[in-house]
Amino acid sequence: MLACGLVATRAAGGGAADRLDRFRVLATSRLMAADLGDPAGADAAHREVLALLDEEIVESLASGGPFAAPAFLQDRLDGFAEAWGGASLRLVRVGDLTVGAFQLGDGPGASSVRVYGAPRGEPQLVGVLARDGRPTVHVVPPAGGVAAFVVVWEGAPSGRGTRALRVDLVHPRDDGVAVVWSTAQAYPEGLMARTWRARGRELAVRYELRYPGWVPGCERQTEQEDVLRLAPDAASYTRVSRRQHEAWHHALHRSVERLFAALSAGDRQGLVALVPDPGLRQRLPAGLEREDACDAPDGPGPAAVSVAASAGADGPWTLTFRRSGSEWRLSAAGPVLQ
Repeated sequence: MLACGLVATRAAGGGAADRLDRFRVLATSRLMAADLGDPAGADAAHREVLALLDEEIVESLASGGPFAAPAFLQDRLDGFAEAWGGASLRLVRVGDLTVGAFQLGDGPGASSVRVYGAPRGEPQLVGVLARDGRPTVHVVPPAGGVAAFVVVWEGAPSGRGTRALRVDLVHPRDDGVAVVWSTAQAYPEGLMARTWRARGRELAVRYELRYPGWVPGCERQTEQEDVLRLAPDAASYTRVSRRQHEAWHHALHRSVERLFAALSAGDRQGLVALVPDPGLRQRLPAGLEREDACDAPDGPGPAAVSVAASAGADGPWTLTFRRSGSEWRLSAAGPVLQ
């Protein structure tokens, strides 16, 4: 009942009700633009909608009292999200800041994190982060009076049970905010994450590990899981542990890569280490190359794995590697009968 009364009081002023009506009109125009294949029109609708949300939140914060309460603000945003259809509009209070994680759709320009504060006592929008993906905000334990937060951006699914992931650590800075650490710098090759969690001062991510021999869509390839911990000053994350899942696959393909390199360079000593059988060494063509195909292990924790290769005019080959301690050695090889 309290929320209904508050909404009615503000609606009497016209501003909030008018914004919701404008929001509905923009939702309709966004859908029309999408149907007509007009990304510029959809992008313009997104910008106008975000401006309306900014007005709504800033006005509520300026009104103070119950209107500035997180529950009231979230109730208002839920009404806007219902009018838009498919939108995610979530607010989090971080110290003196109000942080909104907004996603209006899946396309470019549809997601942003918007930060509202009151420098010099005047509520206003003080910072915007805009990236691809779905944003979620996590408050981290304060350190030295710094009210920091983490933004996790999740991209579209890859079809392999993973998705693009970016994590930004954000601090208040002067009258705004700044990203002080990001996985974009810690993992410049990017992250395709299977799972992640942000809890307290820890961030854990399990992600695809790309290496020679990794093939999209194949099962039982090596993945890596890092646990990172927030520094005492809350200005960065440091890795405190790392482990690999299906580590045998990465180790196998290090041996496969060395075999191809030794054959190409005529490195006899290298071949002896990788191919103990002298007769097998003699039969290997110098032009063997890797094929982008899934490997065939002989079971869980495999002792032997068949790897696809090609030998130019000699056509496709199958190479069988056997585990020898922590290393892999070539035990059999031959052309594939066609």
